[in-house]
Amino acid sequence: MGFRRRSVELLFVFWVVLWPFCLGIRSINSRLPVGGGDGFGFSMYGASEFVEAPQYRNGNDCPAIKPYASLCDPSFVHIAMTLDSEYLRGSLAAVYSINHHASCPENIFFHFIAAEFDPASPRLLNQIVRSTFPSLKFKVHIFREDKVINLISSSIREALENPLNFARIYLGEMLDSCIDRVIYLDSDIIVVDDIQELWNTKLTNPAVIGAPEYCHANFTNYFTPAFWSDPVLSRVFKSRKPCYFNTGVMVMDLERWRKGNYKKMIENWMEIQKKLRIYELGSLPPFLLVFAGNVEPIHHRWNQHGLGGDNVRGSCRPIHPGPVSLLHWSGKGKPWARLDSGNPCPIDRVWASFDLFKGKSLVAAPSMGYSSYLKQ
Repeated sequence: MGFRRRSVELLFVFWVVLWPFCLGIRSINSRLPVGGGDGFGFSMYGASEFVEAPQYRNGNDCPAIKPYASLCDPSFVHIAMTLDSEYLRGSLAAVYSINHHASCPENIFFHFIAAEFDPASPRLLNQIVRSTFPSLKFKVHIFREDKVINLISSSIREALENPLNFARIYLGEMLDSCIDRVIYLDSDIIVVDDIQELWNTKLTNPAVIGAPEYCHANFTNYFTPAFWSDPVLSRVFKSRKPCYFNTGVMVMDLERWRKGNYKKMIENWMEIQKKLRIYELGSLPPFLLVFAGNVEPIHHRWNQHGLGGDNVRGSCRPIHPGPVSLLHWSGKGKPWARLDSGNPCPIDRVWASFDLFKGKSLVAAPSMGYSSYLKQ
């Protein structure tokens, strides 16, 4: 059965069987400081409320995991995501979509990276996740922003300068040493397929990361003329055929990452950026400088990116032709903000299907399912 057909059928079951029960499930009430820009769009004095998500169980063919298994258990699928007050609503929707479509949801272990000085404390964020997903296996890791704050340079959009955007650089040292592989996902994504398929991606040696590549994109646009005119700096791509890839969806070999000290390589490029201004976009270009041309290619269906529009206007964009396993609202426009403003893009209705926030209509168009937005 095709994955999109499976998604439609699963969603139908959800609407008919589970949704009526979800409306009566308890919620959590937590006051969170509210930021501007791409954040919640809550009233400053309002309460953020999330309904408890349905619980999903493993199928008969899933590897058995002991009730009190260590996170080092080899049967776990490890997923890392950031968790903060501004994008919390997106993170919870992403987790819900992953569990909803997973063949073995009880085998997924989430690693949430929370900033030490987030307006909502890591302890409060932990409580919200636990209340929304009582049976979820997860760990909140504290990210010390002083690791990277002095390396961040100005970007074309302020949100791209958030230190938490750079936390993915430090996953090798933040996650337990027994974890040798992780899927990194941005908070503005929705998964509509079984995450196990992405986890099973083989990273052929010496690839350190796997991601969908977009070789048709004009690679020169990601760096300034100062970079391309410097004969020493631009030589980094001389022996490679670099292609653009989006760092919001990556399969990472943490064992190779640690051995190769790739964290330091990326930091070195960030130090050069502070002095010479060789790019305009936050955390993406240093990844391109280190990995472009040496990435394990993953099917494009695992990152239908750009749904948030460009980084300035955030205009609506349709999904790319072809199959869809993961939708990514990269760019300025976030689906929760557009829905709350009453001016959503058509594809935002799919995101709304997994929105657990109680402060608005939970589902914009439940009778329409995915089929109206994801072409067969």
